Amino acid sequence: MTTLTDLLTCADEATGVPTGTFTALVADTARHALLPVTGGSTTVPLVDGTSRVYANLDYAASAPSLESVTARVAEVLPLYASVHRGAGYLSQVSTALYESSRRAVAAFVGAREDDVAVITRNTTDSLNLLAGVVPTGGRVLVLDVEHHANLLPWVQAGGAAGSATGRTATILPVEPTVAATLASLRDELARLPYALVAVTGASNVTGEALPVEQVVALAHAAGARVVVDGAQLVPHRGFSLAATGADYVAFSGHKTYAPFGAGALVGRRDWLDTGAPYLAGGGAVRDVRADRTVWQPAPARHEAGSPNVIGAIALAQACETLAALPAGALEAHEQVLRTRLVDGLAAIDGVDVVRIWPDSTDPVGVVTFTVAGHNPGLVAAYLSAEHGIGVRDGRFCAHPLLARLGASEGAIRASVGVGSTSEYVDRLIAALTSYLAYGPRAQYEVVEGCWTVVDDTRPLVEVRGLDHLAATAAAACGPALDD
Repeated sequence: MTTLTDLLTCADEATGVPTGTFTALVADTARHALLPVTGGSTTVPLVDGTSRVYANLDYAASAPSLESVTARVAEVLPLYASVHRGAGYLSQVSTALYESSRRAVAAFVGAREDDVAVITRNTTDSLNLLAGVVPTGGRVLVLDVEHHANLLPWVQAGGAAGSATGRTATILPVEPTVAATLASLRDELARLPYALVAVTGASNVTGEALPVEQVVALAHAAGARVVVDGAQLVPHRGFSLAATGADYVAFSGHKTYAPFGAGALVGRRDWLDTGAPYLAGGGAVRDVRADRTVWQPAPARHEAGSPNVIGAIALAQACETLAALPAGALEAHEQVLRTRLVDGLAAIDGVDVVRIWPDSTDPVGVVTFTVAGHNPGLVAAYLSAEHGIGVRDGRFCAHPLLARLGASEGAIRASVGVGSTSEYVDRLIAALTSYLAYGPRAQYEVVEGCWTVVDDTRPLVEVRGLDHLAATAAAACGPALDD
């Protein structure tokens, strides 16, 4: 098991500085953002009439844009034009930028020389694309801890939607430990031939995962390929197809500090070259006649229509910015914050941090917890309205896992990233302690399924597009909104 101390010591050695220097630097850095993010100093109003800098602890849902990404988008927008078939100067520039972005994204996940990178919308899009190219008759094995994005595409492919291809899917329950789960996975792979094993790189609920290299070894020994849902792993730990031996990885720009609508599927070319095109349309074809269609190979085969050029450039910039960090800095920053968060939560009576396996190691900065006897939606609303803290509540698009963890009614998730600071974590711990000791100061009610402040007088942010909300609130609350 690699501890944080081990990690920091290795980082000191790798950078050639005196032992303890990097450790001290990270401890200090945790008080600040590791990288600047757009909106990192945004303040939000509280119900007591004051305001505070927004403590964003919801990175697992969607991460803010890196300032370097925001600047890159502003730089290339004046150069935007159609790509691939335009003779105009800016079309050629945009095409070059788009294709160089594809190479940068592939490099960030350690793509092999013959791998291909398809630009998609997000992880869900990528995994649905891959589900459509699994060879006819191929079985897919998936665990019951997965996000719906890495569960439903395979179940659908194995159900009515996949009946024409003969694909089937098996959902394997995890065991109480990592070791037992790996043994169960090995046994299932020996029982039936599988074409593909789909596994998370890091749980969006607990940050935990099976060791990818071991999963790959088991799958390859049985003749199966592996796709890694990298949505939570890639932005927080880095990942390498070449180093792990995994066959495919899918991830999202909006979780990789580039929320401009692009994601990627990167991996082995053969299935993607010959599988059913993801969308039928222009750009995916080489020749179309009334009696036949000749499709392009990947990646064009699966990128019909006008691609998201700006999104791809933004994602590439995020990848390059993260890759330029000192070795170990990203992992160390998040581990300091995660340890502080878990230790703080564990010290509060009535708060329980949930885990999948007691023997899992090296989780990413995603922590889910319950507050005994208290609705998670109410707690989340309180944290926002009274302390300016953003967390997530619910079942996190992982219903089978929440049921397994005994939280079918939902839980609360706090997650960190490069823009998080120790003050955010400390504020959350203090707020929960106050909540359990004194209760909320405001009154809350459920409106259309969501907990909200009764007669909320917090002003709306002044931005075009919220006028209708202000009018509705003014009608309900009277002149108090003008304060």
